[in-house]
Amino acid sequence: MSNPDWWRGATIYQVYPRSYQDTDADGIGDLKGITRRLDHIASLGVDAIWISPFMASPMKDFGYDVSDYRDVDPMFGTLADFDELIAEAHKRNLKVTIDMVMAHCSDQHAWFRESRQSRDNPKADWFVWAEAQEDGSAPTNWLSVFGGPCWEWDSVRRQYYMHNFLKEQPQLNYHNPEVQEAMLGEIRFWLDRGVDGFRFDACNYHFHDTELRNNPPAERSSGSSFIEASNPYSFQDHLYDKSRPENLAFLRRVRALLDEYDDRTSVGEVGDEHRSYDTVAAYTRGTERLHMAYTFDLLADQFSAEFIRGTIERIEDKVREGWVCHSFSNHDVTRHVTRWAEPGDDRERLAKFCISLLTALRGSICLYQGEELALPEADVAYEDLTDPYGIRFWPGFKGRDGCRTPMVWESEARFGGFSETNAEKPWLPVPDEHLPLAVDRQQPGGVLDHYRAAIALRQGSEVLLKGEIAFHDFGDDILAFERSHDSARMLCLFNFDRRARRVEAAGNPRRVPTATEQVATRDGGELVLPPLGFALMDLEG
Repeated sequence: MSNPDWWRGATIYQVYPRSYQDTDADGIGDLKGITRRLDHIASLGVDAIWISPFMASPMKDFGYDVSDYRDVDPMFGTLADFDELIAEAHKRNLKVTIDMVMAHCSDQHAWFRESRQSRDNPKADWFVWAEAQEDGSAPTNWLSVFGGPCWEWDSVRRQYYMHNFLKEQPQLNYHNPEVQEAMLGEIRFWLDRGVDGFRFDACNYHFHDTELRNNPPAERSSGSSFIEASNPYSFQDHLYDKSRPENLAFLRRVRALLDEYDDRTSVGEVGDEHRSYDTVAAYTRGTERLHMAYTFDLLADQFSAEFIRGTIERIEDKVREGWVCHSFSNHDVTRHVTRWAEPGDDRERLAKFCISLLTALRGSICLYQGEELALPEADVAYEDLTDPYGIRFWPGFKGRDGCRTPMVWESEARFGGFSETNAEKPWLPVPDEHLPLAVDRQQPGGVLDHYRAAIALRQGSEVLLKGEIAFHDFGDDILAFERSHDSARMLCLFNFDRRARRVEAAGNPRRVPTATEQVATRDGGELVLPPLGFALMDLEG
């Protein structure tokens, strides 16, 4: 049956295909590998998968530099393999969403190859080209996220072209209507193949300021450590190189296309520093733009009741007419059981606490492969690094390889069961410390079981899927909020303290067999919340 709002409150599982399952012994995961492991994904109880880029690419940024939007890169398989993945996922009631990288493409894409040949060819204005200043320097002070200026000199056109990321990722010129039409065509290609939605990469980077005005410096608070920052990108207030107002009209065109098909959805990645909430609000308002979006706020280093509450309250205040997708980990940040751990923490306990919290929040949620095993961040040696971002800023920033190491399926198998026994070594090493956490070593009542239980609780609760959220004061280190929907109400308490805490609260905590030691108990009129403990309590109407 059709359900156009299936995405609202949905649980989405992110697959990074290079690192999920290798079936052809080349050391790189592939689409057939994802198909092979669909039963594992379905067993979690999630609604959908999000597959990171698998389209044809030179792989300078591991697929985020697309050279052909209508083909699968051979290292991942074929279009037939993708069609099979879609069919098998749908048999398991799993929706399939894919990464769509539209702000830029690869410098090996046919469009850019033609564009750079002259200033008057049919694709000449498909990318952002600009004259050098009189002294030969770049047209503006705009910076690349991956380091250095966002302008690269081209000796054939004798102009600079813009790139917000690597120089091999030239910026498309969305002020050109032909570019918009072309990209809508690429989206339609995948809709016609049956995909259920898209994660739009860097979706606030589509347009630039045509006047090429310089960005002003960012405001520096007294506590800012700009001098110690590894990447000077944060030194600027990015007014003119992204999040331009023209993007709203284009997003309406994208939504109109999606609405031609039944039950499709979209989630936008928004990185906009101090304006993120305003941008998400604008991009998801009403029914004519993106269905939902996420920011990087909950992917930060801070982990406290105060921080989580402040972040969610600001989102709720700003994004009143839109919808947000929350996550604690993804392919770009340190895994959260490492990022948020304190010395002496039990990693399994922290993982159970975090998924219990995530599934209780208002919004849709996204899980990253391996977090259901409580995989920690891998410590990848410099000689094994592959991420250009990390190589560029080493050693101040180690890059993203540590969260992208291969999934571990079998603890005793070579490479943790990621590749065949006769395989080349994986593209990134499999850490020894990950092997005891492999899927086949997960114990009854362990992290994997608890993920299933937490997701099932969410899926079976209208109040958690659709309810409003309001915060209460229960003292420092206690995150307390109420979810409500129609006449149903649920009080959610989370103890961020590494010590037990007592609070006065009505109701009896739901029994959670997979986290018995972390569920609050009643002692007379008080609830005793264990260290990193929680309580979910149904309240009378």
